[in-house]
Amino acid sequence: MAPDSDNSNDATSPAPGSPVLEALLENARNQQYLGQRLDAVGDRVETSRLGDIVRHGPVLEALRNDPLDRREIEARLDVSRATSHRFTQWLDEQGFVEKVDGRFQLTGRGETIADEVLRFEANVRTIHRLAPLLDSICEDHQEFVVEPFVDATVTVATPEDPYQPVERFISLVHASETFRGFNTTHMAPLVLGEFHQRIFDGTDTEIIYLPHIVETLFETYPTQATEAINRGHLTLRTRDDLPYGLAIFDERVGIGGYDERTGLMEVFVDSDSPIAQEWADRVYATVKADSDPLDDRFDPSPLKEGDTR
Repeated sequence: MAPDSDNSNDATSPAPGSPVLEALLENARNQQYLGQRLDAVGDRVETSRLGDIVRHGPVLEALRNDPLDRREIEARLDVSRATSHRFTQWLDEQGFVEKVDGRFQLTGRGETIADEVLRFEANVRTIHRLAPLLDSICEDHQEFVVEPFVDATVTVATPEDPYQPVERFISLVHASETFRGFNTTHMAPLVLGEFHQRIFDGTDTEIIYLPHIVETLFETYPTQATEAINRGHLTLRTRDDLPYGLAIFDERVGIGGYDERTGLMEVFVDSDSPIAQEWADRVYATVKADSDPLDDRFDPSPLKEGDTR
């Protein structure tokens, strides 16, 4: 189905997302205030205790799956009897486990701690994998949350293959019947005529660009862009400020980070997880609601006879 070509500016806020997405976004918005809130409450957790909790992550994870006796803990974690004893003794002292019928099982407090340790590990791993993207969009990622991209595909430009991220992006465009997105620069270099032909003819497309980017697109492809708009195949909108590059395909969503000096894509991160798709839809709806339809500078009226550029 083609994107809505109605150029009326929808000023309404995006519909609320799922409880999971709303919780992630709320956490992202409040992160900068967490330290102040903890200080206000007082009794901050000592860093040594936080370290102890993380160090006991493997046994917490093992017990999160099933209650285990001490020998099973030793076998599951490949640790000695003495180490297993230290683990269970510390967990018992913290109130994280209780012994039932000879097996150690997590208390409600212990289950919650185990979940938070796993979440912390997953987020740290994801942040390391997304480091090139986060470094690229660091000033604009307040609404970016890492959790949806824990298993994302990360494609980074290298000296040996500087065009890997662009090639990954283009491959997803070719595999998709619809495409929505916004970007601080052209989705792909203007010299890639095959890509732009796909956008003009092969994929139902809606893109939000900076005004001067739309101008250069029309200067380079006046005929193709105009005809695609007149057919309702391409919808272009403009916004004076955009945070980074976002791409929404049929089954995946992606985020691009660009080199400010060269304008080339440095990194492209894409995922097919439902929560990532929901996050991308939410962000796109927010940006679109604050964008404008093409004005008179970009009049997509039928071309004059003989203009075949």
